[in-house]
Amino acid sequence: MSRAAVVSILLSAWLGAAVLAATVVAPSAFAVLPSRTLAGALVGRVLPVLFIAGLVVALASLWLDSGDYGRGFHVRRALLVAAAVSCAAAQFAVTPRIERVQKEIDGPVEQLSRDDPRRMAFGRLHAASVAWLGLAMAAAVTTLILVSVRKRS
Repeated sequence: MSRAAVVSILLSAWLGAAVLAATVVAPSAFAVLPSRTLAGALVGRVLPVLFIAGLVVALASLWLDSGDYGRGFHVRRALLVAAAVSCAAAQFAVTPRIERVQKEIDGPVEQLSRDDPRRMAFGRLHAASVAWLGLAMAAAVTTLILVSVRKRS
């Protein structure tokens, strides 16, 4: 099996997990669990696994792609770095800050008034986490396309 095939499999597997978490697990948790706090706790256990896996997959793909200087080499590398940085930022910068804000709140976020600084901080951090995941997913999709095009050429 070629290195490009392994990169494709790794990125596809991670991307599938990310799409499943974002489009099925998170919305379902908030739809069926009895409280938003429980749903947030469930999703909060899934996302670190997804972010760490994304970081590992991106770094492994960078290593596997290092010997192939074919078409789009620099673009593929930049995209893989972007995916790795995105997952690392979400996991190691945003997630700990979300956890700190949740400890300060010590209860459901939705019980705070909309103009409470802690609720606003939580909202900004949540948006940042979603944005980092979205960027990593976009980088993975684009890399997959480039690897696929390269294999056909």
